[in-house]
Amino acid sequence: MTLRTGHTGLNVTDLDRSLAFYRDVLGFTLLAEGKEDDRRYAFLGDGGDSPVLTLWQQAEGPYDRARAGLHHLAFTADSLARVERYQQALSAHGVDFAYEGVVAHREGAASGGIFFHDPDGTRLEISVPHGLENAPAPHTSAPTCGFF
Repeated sequence: MTLRTGHTGLNVTDLDRSLAFYRDVLGFTLLAEGKEDDRRYAFLGDGGDSPVLTLWQQAEGPYDRARAGLHHLAFTADSLARVERYQQALSAHGVDFAYEGVVAHREGAASGGIFFHDPDGTRLEISVPHGLENAPAPHTSAPTCGFF
């Protein structure tokens, strides 16, 4: 048997704020929620019964890219048009983007997407595997997702 990712769990500083972002802006479905003061969490899905993302209100400060652990969380969209719709929704929400517009994963790549931060500063990506053959790449010597 080969292992595959089941779900991703993120520590957050404010569950209500993060839940609103991932549910209302990115479109995840709330599957379950813990509301006890010292045990707040949310299980989020993508239309099925299984969680895709879990949020745990356990962090005392924002994401720290200098610490070991999660580098970034990448989501795959079904079309470039869908990535562009996410970009519009995220812009309307005032999200901090790492790059201007939809960019390639590297120079000459057909894949790419948008790179941004959630309310706690966690680095996120929404990409597609093709359709960006002529899109710019922010870096010529390294993968776009590696250093944002």
